[in-house]
Amino acid sequence: MPVNTDKQGVSYSLPRPYEVSREAIAEFAHATGASARCHFDTEAATALGYTDVIAPTTFAVIIAQKSESAYITDPESGIDFSKVVHGSEQFSFTRPIVAGDRLHATTHVDGVRAAGSNAMITTRTEITDPAEAPVVTVTSTIVVRGDAE
Repeated sequence: MPVNTDKQGVSYSLPRPYEVSREAIAEFAHATGASARCHFDTEAATALGYTDVIAPTTFAVIIAQKSESAYITDPESGIDFSKVVHGSEQFSFTRPIVAGDRLHATTHVDGVRAAGSNAMITTRTEITDPAEAPVVTVTSTIVVRGDAE
């Protein structure tokens, strides 16, 4: 397993907040087939009690992957990105993501273990608002394929 197990317990943060825009929400909604009006229409979102359009739930993966990339591209991680396969993704929301949010993200490397010649890595990305209030936690499992013998 070429992945550095000493990185378990390490955290990586986005260097600056991710600014959520209406355009990014609409593009993501179109790309994923999310058709609810609250993703495109401010009036529809405010009628539901939100301050602006709300992002589809899986939009959080954009922010999480930006934060996770600091770990994956860290030369000390031992990860060969060409061998990375997505395993799973789970979202635990405190509140929806809304246009205008400025979100911080910190990725924690919670687990690194061998599975045959592969490495199984579990990350947890905590996404918070500027007051450090939780917005969503994204838990991911990635597989780094080992060399077949």
